[in-house]
Amino acid sequence: MPRARRVLALSVVASLGDFDFPAFVRERARRRPGSVLGNDHGYAYVSDRNTRATFERLKPVELAVAAAVRTFKNVGKAELLGHAVKIGPRQFPRVHALAERCADTLGIPVPTVYVVSNPHLNAATYGTNEEAFILINSALMDHFTDAELSSVIGHECGHIHNNHVVYLTAMHYLTNVAGVVLRNLAVPALLSLRAWSRRAEVTCDRAGALCAGDLEPSLRALTKLALGSQKLYEELNIEAFLEQHREAKQSLGRFSEVFSSHPWLPKRVLALQAFAESELFRRHAGLGPGGLAMAEVDERVHGYIKVIG
Repeated sequence: MPRARRVLALSVVASLGDFDFPAFVRERARRRPGSVLGNDHGYAYVSDRNTRATFERLKPVELAVAAAVRTFKNVGKAELLGHAVKIGPRQFPRVHALAERCADTLGIPVPTVYVVSNPHLNAATYGTNEEAFILINSALMDHFTDAELSSVIGHECGHIHNNHVVYLTAMHYLTNVAGVVLRNLAVPALLSLRAWSRRAEVTCDRAGALCAGDLEPSLRALTKLALGSQKLYEELNIEAFLEQHREAKQSLGRFSEVFSSHPWLPKRVLALQAFAESELFRRHAGLGPGGLAMAEVDERVHGYIKVIG
């Protein structure tokens, strides 16, 4: 193992002793609720909420989260400032305005956003609940419209709004940074975190649609992630794309999804379409009265998201 990674792994292990996890939980409970969408985070996928509540009783996950948060504070932010461009009122103000609008919709402070040079269509959120930051790969700026970027930034703001950040950070460090020995020790925590993450992505796809104020930009953003070709975006047949989900359900290969941090993209599209039928979304998007209760939406989404069955 290279010396730098060995030092970083030792730092993760050493941090277990002095991170005050109960204090972190108390601080999280004091965070202010969303100012536009209500105090109950009613758009959140119920399986996401329930799994996070379980985490607080699971010692392996608690320790993994503590280690990752401490490591971020010591290492991660400094590295980020040296390798990315920070967005603000004087640096890409158009994108900064999108972040401001998303933050206002969800009732959170305007997050710190960075653009990183990366050809892959992706974005991520890391840090702590008190000091979160969003990374947007440069490829998204080239491929996505402003409405689609609003959906992506809203998705990442949803992670902050729903207190996902420390768990995402733990999963990132245990997967990509920690040494082999520590990763092997943390396998139970990683599997738990990835199972939760697949549910958290459903919550945050909903947040993205709410921030965009429209379903279509969010659907286009998801299908662009699957396709990645500017020449083919306008030709994509979304109904044919969704047929892939029905085909995949019959394959033994579907079980490989248990190792993934994200649901397969056709599932995310189906889950988001179900949310668009909710009374909550219709009211927020100005589509008039009517719509499904969130319990009905979540019941439908369970059938899409589950890996087995």
